[in-house]
Amino acid sequence: MAQVSLDTYLDQAIAKKPAINAATLLVGLVTAIGLGTGLYAMIVGHHHVFATTREVPWGLLISTYAFFAITSTGLCLLAFIGHAFGGTPVAALGNRAVFLSIATIMAAFSVIGLELESPWRMLIYNVISPNLTSNIWWMGTLYGLAVGCMLVEFLAILTKNYKIALALGALGALAEVGANTNLGAVFATLSARPFWYGAQLPVFFLCAAFASGAAAIILFTHIAHKMRGTKPDEDTFKGLQSAGKVLALTLFLLGVATAWRFISFFVGGSELGRIAAMNLLTGPMSFNFWVFEIIIGLALPLLILVGTQMKSLTAMSAASLMALVGGYMQRYDLVVAGQQVPVFYGWNNLPSYLGYSPSIGEMLLAGGGIGVALLLFLLGEKYFGKAFRAESH
Repeated sequence: MAQVSLDTYLDQAIAKKPAINAATLLVGLVTAIGLGTGLYAMIVGHHHVFATTREVPWGLLISTYAFFAITSTGLCLLAFIGHAFGGTPVAALGNRAVFLSIATIMAAFSVIGLELESPWRMLIYNVISPNLTSNIWWMGTLYGLAVGCMLVEFLAILTKNYKIALALGALGALAEVGANTNLGAVFATLSARPFWYGAQLPVFFLCAAFASGAAAIILFTHIAHKMRGTKPDEDTFKGLQSAGKVLALTLFLLGVATAWRFISFFVGGSELGRIAAMNLLTGPMSFNFWVFEIIIGLALPLLILVGTQMKSLTAMSAASLMALVGGYMQRYDLVVAGQQVPVFYGWNNLPSYLGYSPSIGEMLLAGGGIGVALLLFLLGEKYFGKAFRAESH
């Protein structure tokens, strides 16, 4: 195995720019404030800092975790496809995709770890008392396996031990698919929540993973070249175009799946499912749904990608940013709308929709999770930048 040091892949074009170093410090400060808020909540009690209740126990932080975990899966799968089938254009994006997959899953772990009141119990009992019938157990175990595989895979890439990297990439991709679909099943197997219940969500989450992963690799590759003041070489640009095609296809499929999901609630669906759907279509959450999820998250990026035929990196990057914003809001809408209809709807004059609005503490911690991903991205571009070049794949 070849030897590697920090200087081997250090990118001087990034390391010597004061603006980039200042941005890194700023993102680090935001991250510290966000994660510090989560630690404060663990000390004083989550009920004092977070707006979740017994009736609506999952809120912004669960949706933030789901967003980053799903994005990590998409990046891992794109990286594996590029590395396993080297003749594909996305191969030029593979190394950066592996690192971004690690960065996003670390962001997810940061948020969910501080959202739980006793995360150490999860670590202990996950090992000594496994529940093989629990989707949450499988989700946590498989994501843990995936991140371990990706860390060693990235080390193998740096040391040019590509056979080990490919094997671990395959294992990591399988673990990510299993974890991602189990994350969908956490919602899909709750029969008490008709808005979630059904076989669609695990597959829907996998499709969303490809969309978020493709959007993330396009956006962050573009940002990386902007930071260096360079343009992508021909191989990298072809890889970005291929990622754009993946994004366009998955956005179209997500749009079709979303339409049929809502249609199903009004054609033989349960009453509680219809009420939850109406919350998004015409109710309190309709602005989120139509503006952020449908227009910004699906329609506009698809129109931009098809209209420009993936010939403009700026256009692809703008569409990717919109898709990521829409994907984030889709996770939030799904999580919250599924809980706002009371389980015992119609009893004792219960309201049609239970109230929930994220607290400042939740927003700060969610911002801390975003900060973790951005901070790792900036540090990765600085210390491993040379490994992300097309010729290094």
